[in-house]
Amino acid sequence: MKTVLIVYHSQEVGNTRRAAKLVAKGCAGVPGVKVRAYNVHRERVPIGAVERADGLALGSPDYFSYVAGGLKQFFDDLKIAEWAGRKVTGKPCVCFLTHGGGGAGIRSLEYLAGHAGLERIAKSLVCEGPPKGRAAEKAVALGRALADAVLREKARRRRAKS
Repeated sequence: MKTVLIVYHSQEVGNTRRAAKLVAKGCAGVPGVKVRAYNVHRERVPIGAVERADGLALGSPDYFSYVAGGLKQFFDDLKIAEWAGRKVTGKPCVCFLTHGGGGAGIRSLEYLAGHAGLERIAKSLVCEGPPKGRAAEKAVALGRALADAVLREKARRRRAKS
């Protein structure tokens, strides 16, 4: 069984939480993939969980064209773990952002993911307001794409060992 971490920042029952649930639904809909979600507004992600994860979905609201502080702290933790020799890089990831007008924070999220050594495998989702209609469909599809990439990576590694 492969594991995908959904790491997001959301206050209470915000739009980013709704988007995270939709991405998780897409991941969990792929047989052989399980999902673990962390709202970094409430808790930090244990580095061991990142090491064991096969892929990550990263979500934030747009705060002044930047990611939320909890998600920035997650990226700081990843960098420190990498410097300490922990295996937290090279994993497939997807990014999603919610906003109330603007959405420029997606550039920061993608930049941080790249500098953390994560490999974006799909176009990021930028959602104005709550994810509904086409945006909700895209969030589920984003999760499915990540789960598929995780399973493809597993198959590729198996072939490389043969």
